[in-house]
Amino acid sequence: MTRVWRVEAGAATDVGQVRRLNEDGFFAGRRVFLVADGMGGHAAGDVASSLTLDVLSALDDELVTREGIRNAISRANEAVLAYAAAHPDTRGMGTTVAGVAMVADPPGHWVIFHVGDSRVYSLEGSELTQLTIDHSEVAELVGAGVITPEEAATHPARNVITRAVGEWPPPDADMVLIPSRPGRRLMICSDGLTGEIEDEEIAAFLASPRPADEAATALVRAAVDHGGRDNVTVVVIDEAPGADEQPVVHTTVPRHQSGGR
Repeated sequence: MTRVWRVEAGAATDVGQVRRLNEDGFFAGRRVFLVADGMGGHAAGDVASSLTLDVLSALDDELVTREGIRNAISRANEAVLAYAAAHPDTRGMGTTVAGVAMVADPPGHWVIFHVGDSRVYSLEGSELTQLTIDHSEVAELVGAGVITPEEAATHPARNVITRAVGEWPPPDADMVLIPSRPGRRLMICSDGLTGEIEDEEIAAFLASPRPADEAATALVRAAVDHGGRDNVTVVVIDEAPGADEQPVVHTTVPRHQSGGR
């Protein structure tokens, strides 16, 4: 018998209390879920995130493979570079991207992928696990034992990322393959969330009985209330497998929040 893979998802985004433009964006489809955090401000970070989401969201209409994701990230990188070349005032623009996708092979698995410091988390029970490692200077310093995670939060280089879509040579995306698990909750977010809220508080929000869309909205609202110094975007994905014989995916995603794709 083939297990049905049912997914409930919700997403929210907010410009925050300081910035005037929301350079974040998200996509929540049937089998592909994405968050992109554009960089550059006047250099069109919102365009970079939008171009990247346009390319990667097309994967939702096909059987997803790890090679297909890598190729899509490469095409997105080319699109951002081409736009910057055609619009000299936007040179230097770029974006992070983090995503969760159901892969065709092996069946019943997610691929977690990212470029930059947007993150993917998993919550099982009350245990929150970060599934991505930031591509940032402070993450490298923490990994080398030079600074502590607590020092990283206030380090002068905390906003410096080491990989982005829109650079040459093209960035290498990190990928992790994980099996689906009934009852697990996944979350994708921009650093506007993690820059305002500690992991313990994120875990508490995700562990509440709120449905996915309400959990995403509550997390974004909390980050804005904590200061909202950056744009904030969250996508929450709940795994709820059934027992039918047909591999059907049901996804409920609100599309009314500004910044969604």
